[in-house]
Amino acid sequence: MNDAMTEQQHASKKMHSPTRDDELLSKPLPAQVLKLLFDRLGISVQTGALTQACEQAQTALQETSPSPAQRFSFIAHALKLQGVQAAQLRWTRLDKRRLPALIFYQSQWQYIEKTKDETFTLTNDRGVSICCTAEALENGIVLWLRTPKKKEESSAFSLKGNIAARLVLSEMFKTRRWLVDIIIATVVINFLAIATSIFAMQVYDRVVPTLAYSTLTTLVTGMFIVLSLDWLLKTIRARTLDSVSCAVDKAVSQQVFDHVMRLQLDTRPRSLGTLAAQVGGLDSVRQFFSSGIVFALVDMPFALFFIAFITLIGGPIGWVYMLLLPIAATLGWVTQRRLRRLLKQQMIRSNERQGLLVDVIQGAESIRSNNASWRFSELWQEITLTISRYNIRQKAISNIATVTTGSLSTVAYVCAIVVGVGQIESGNLTMGALIACSILGGRVIGPVSQSIQYLTQWQNVSQALDMVNQVLVLDSERKAGQNLLLPEKSPESIELSELTFSYPETPVRQLNIANLHFKAGERIAVLGAIGSGKSTLLKVLAGLYRPSEGRVRLGNADLWEIDPNVVANDVSYLPQNVHLFKGSLRSNLVLSGEVSDSHLLDVSTELGIDRIAQDSPMGMDLAISEGGEGLSGGQRQLVGLGRIFLAQPKIWLLDEPTASLDGESEKQVLQALQKHVKPDDILIISTHRPALAKQLASRVIVMDRGEIKADGKPETVLPTMMARKSAGNGLAQRKLPNHASSKEQGNNVSFNPANMNKGSINVI
Repeated sequence: MNDAMTEQQHASKKMHSPTRDDELLSKPLPAQVLKLLFDRLGISVQTGALTQACEQAQTALQETSPSPAQRFSFIAHALKLQGVQAAQLRWTRLDKRRLPALIFYQSQWQYIEKTKDETFTLTNDRGVSICCTAEALENGIVLWLRTPKKKEESSAFSLKGNIAARLVLSEMFKTRRWLVDIIIATVVINFLAIATSIFAMQVYDRVVPTLAYSTLTTLVTGMFIVLSLDWLLKTIRARTLDSVSCAVDKAVSQQVFDHVMRLQLDTRPRSLGTLAAQVGGLDSVRQFFSSGIVFALVDMPFALFFIAFITLIGGPIGWVYMLLLPIAATLGWVTQRRLRRLLKQQMIRSNERQGLLVDVIQGAESIRSNNASWRFSELWQEITLTISRYNIRQKAISNIATVTTGSLSTVAYVCAIVVGVGQIESGNLTMGALIACSILGGRVIGPVSQSIQYLTQWQNVSQALDMVNQVLVLDSERKAGQNLLLPEKSPESIELSELTFSYPETPVRQLNIANLHFKAGERIAVLGAIGSGKSTLLKVLAGLYRPSEGRVRLGNADLWEIDPNVVANDVSYLPQNVHLFKGSLRSNLVLSGEVSDSHLLDVSTELGIDRIAQDSPMGMDLAISEGGEGLSGGQRQLVGLGRIFLAQPKIWLLDEPTASLDGESEKQVLQALQKHVKPDDILIISTHRPALAKQLASRVIVMDRGEIKADGKPETVLPTMMARKSAGNGLAQRKLPNHASSKEQGNNVSFNPANMNKGSINVI
C-alpha cells in the first residue's frame, strides 16, 4: 500500500509542478519591477545601483538555482539594505493586507498592488499594467518584503498601567490640530456668551427707561450676528469631535480586534461570552469621548472667568458663586468615589450574564435534551436580579448628585438676587447689571453640573477600559516588536526538543517530550487513549499552543520566531471539531484565500463535498449559519478537510480526519490524501484507529499521558501495543467475578491482523 501511495505521490507531484518550479528558479528579479516595489515601500535605492546588483546576482548565482528569496537576499546585501527581508509565499496563503509585493505570473515577475475595488493591478518590467482578480492569480508565487518598522513619535499623553486607556489617548492625540481648533472655538463661544448678559444689561438700563428703539434695534442686530457666529462655531466644533471620535474608534477597535486574532490560544479566556463583552466595552468608551467631554473640560476653566466678570460688574455677587463652586466640585468627587466599586461589580456580573447567554445559545440542544432549562433560567434570574440591584443603587447615587447640583444652582441664583438687591439699594448696582449677573451665574454652575454627570459616566468608561485592558495584556502569538524570521526555504523537518506544555493555572503537564523529529516524506500516525495528548501535540506543532518549556523547530528556525504568515504557508491543521462561519459553503472552503473554480470543484468532487452542494438548489452558495448548524458532523469535517487540500501545505496535521465519516467518505478521503500529499510532504495524523495507521503510515507513535511510549514502524509497534492491551484486558477480567468476566468477554474484540483493514479494533 505504501509503495502504491508513493507512486501516486510522484505522479501527483509531476501533475502539480511540471516545469514551473524550474522556470521560477531560473527567472531573475527584474530591476524595473523591484524599483516600483522599493518606491512604494519607501526604500531609497538608486536605479543604476539596483540594476547593477540584479546583474551581479544573476551572474554569481547562475549555477546554484537559488530561490527568489535567496536572490533578493543577495541583491539586498549588495545594496546594503538594512533590515529588509523577503519571504516566498503562495498567493492563496498570502494576507492580502500585506501588499504590495512581487508575483510570478505568466512566466515573469510583476509588481502587484491592491486596488479600491478589490481587484489587483500587475505591472511588468516594461511598465505595462493589467487588472486581475484573485482567482486568476491562484497559482502565483509571491515575493513579499518586510521593511524595518518606522519609529513613531511618542505621544505626550500616557497612562501607566492601562494599555487600553493609553491606546485610546494616543490615537486621540496622534494629531493635535483638532484639539487646537476645538479650544479656539470654545474660547470664542464662551466670550460670545458674555454678549447675552451685556445685551440684557443695556436693555434694562438704557432702552427700557427711555424707550430708545433705535438703540434696541442696534443691540438686536448685534445679538443676531453673535448668535449666528455662536451657532456656526458650535456646529463646526461638534462635527470636528464626531469625526475624530469615529477615526479613533476605527483605529482602536481594529487594533483590539487584531490583538484578539493574534491571541495565544492556550492563554485565551475560556468564556467566549466574557471575552466578547470585554471587547465590546469599547463602545461605551467611544460614546463617552464623542458625547462632549472635551467641551466640558475646556468649559471648566471659564467658570472662574465668569466669576471674575460677575465680580467686575456685580461686586459682592461674585463671592456667592465663588463659595458654591467648591461645594459642587466636592459633591462630584464624592459621587464618583461611591460609584467606582459599585460599577465595577455591575460590569463583572454583566459579563457573566453575557457569557451565560452565549453558552445557552450554543448548548441549546444539550440543555433541552437533559431537561436543564430550569437550572439555567434560575441562574439567569439570579444574575439579572443582582445587576438590577446594582443599577438601582447606581442610579440613586447619580440622581442625588444631579438633583443636589440643580438645587445648588437655584440657591446660587436666590443668593445672588438677595445680595444684588442690597447693592441696588446702596446705589452700587443697576437693575440691568443684576440681571446680567444672574444670566452669567448659570454659566458658572452649568459646567460644574455637567462635570458631575461626566464623572458618573467616566466610572462606566474606566471599568470598560479595565475590561478591554484585560484582553490587551493577554499574550499574543508573537511578541510586539519581535524581529521575526523569514526563512527562504520551505521546511524539510519539524523537531521537538525538551518540550513540556501545561495549560495556564493548571499543574497538569499535558506534554512531556524529550525529543521528537519528523522529516520530509514521512507519514506518521499518532495513537493513544483519550486525553493522552495527541491533539495537544498537533496544536503545538501547528503553532497554536506555545510550549511551557523547550522548542519547536520548523526547519532550522524556532517556530515561534518565524513570521506567522510563513508558518501558515507551510503548515495546515485540521482540528477535531471543525468550526464553520456564517456565509456560504464556498466562503467556508476558501477561508484562507481565493482559489479558482476548477480547483475548488476538483477538491470538492474528490472529497465528496459536492454531494453537500447537490442537496441544495443554491449549490456552492448554500447558506451556512454560525458554527455550521444544519450540517452534520461528517459534513463539517469534509469542509475542514477541503480547506487543507486547497491550502496545499508542506506539513499536514490532521486530528482524527475520518472520525465522523462513513465508510464511503473515508475511502474518498484516503484516496485524496494519496493523490495530494506530495512525496516530500510531512503527514501527521492523530487517530484511535490502528487500521487507518496501518493503511497510511510508515511510522507509528504511541502516546500516553503526554509522553511517547513507542515510536517505530507499524509492523513493529502495532502488534506489541495490541498484545499489551490484550494482556491488560485479561488481567482485568481475572479480577472480576465470573458473571462480570463473562459479560466483559462478550464485549471485547480480540486482535486479528486480518481485521486491521476493516478498522474494527479500537486502541484505548
